[in-house]
Amino acid sequence: MSNSADSPEAGSGTSPEAGSGGSGTGSAPADRSDDSSSRGGIRPVRVLTVGVFALAGLIFFTSFDTAKGTNIRTDASLLKLSDLIQERSHKNGQLDETNAVLRDDVEALAERDDGSTEAEDARLKALEKNAGTQKLKGEALTVTLNDAPPDATAKLPGYPEPQPDYLVIHQQDLQAVVNALWLGGAEGIKVMDQRLISTSAVRCVGNTLILQGRVYSPPYKIQAVGDPEKLRKALAASEAIQNYMVYVNVYGLGWKVTEDGPVTLPGYSGTVDLKYAKPVE
Repeated sequence: MSNSADSPEAGSGTSPEAGSGGSGTGSAPADRSDDSSSRGGIRPVRVLTVGVFALAGLIFFTSFDTAKGTNIRTDASLLKLSDLIQERSHKNGQLDETNAVLRDDVEALAERDDGSTEAEDARLKALEKNAGTQKLKGEALTVTLNDAPPDATAKLPGYPEPQPDYLVIHQQDLQAVVNALWLGGAEGIKVMDQRLISTSAVRCVGNTLILQGRVYSPPYKIQAVGDPEKLRKALAASEAIQNYMVYVNVYGLGWKVTEDGPVTLPGYSGTVDLKYAKPVE
């Protein structure tokens, strides 16, 4: 207010209000008016504070609703999913075994009271053999594939240091072996402990094999019944396997072929879901 006393208008004394010495008192109501108007309004700082607290409350409620009482900062949910997959895989294996027992019982009853001729029975057995639902005996050969060591390095000059993708078995590697064995005249093939049939799909998800509802980890074993010499030649002639052998020699992927002698492959014991089918001519 001292600045207003230096102004020409305040110093002339012609104003009654000013002449009464009320320059201080005259300005007081204006000051109180300004103060009351500022107090009566909503300050932006207060609005911002309320907004921050409201947003924090919303975030807290959302986190609580999502967590459902669990710690969402851990990977426990992923561990539970992994456990669930393993549990379902084990359960599917048990169901396959139960299904196989029931199928044997049904076939035993059918053979006793089917009323079919010998020729029809022989034709049925031939179809069952081709379908892979019956046990198969014969000379066998086993191919074993395995991941490379995690600390593997390039063993030969001129090759780059391995990426993680170079050191694991892929779906195409398993498919290449299975296809080569079929081309080599295999009469039946077993992957791990399951018999392959025409609807079997060899699939990999990450570093695991999913086959007919069950999950497997490496090493992967593929066993085929047939002429061992022809099977070996078919493996050696496969271009996809030749490419795989480069990674075997450079980065240490696992590869082993053994002749097993006479073996008995199990029959397929799972269910078969067909979308389209036609009778065999």
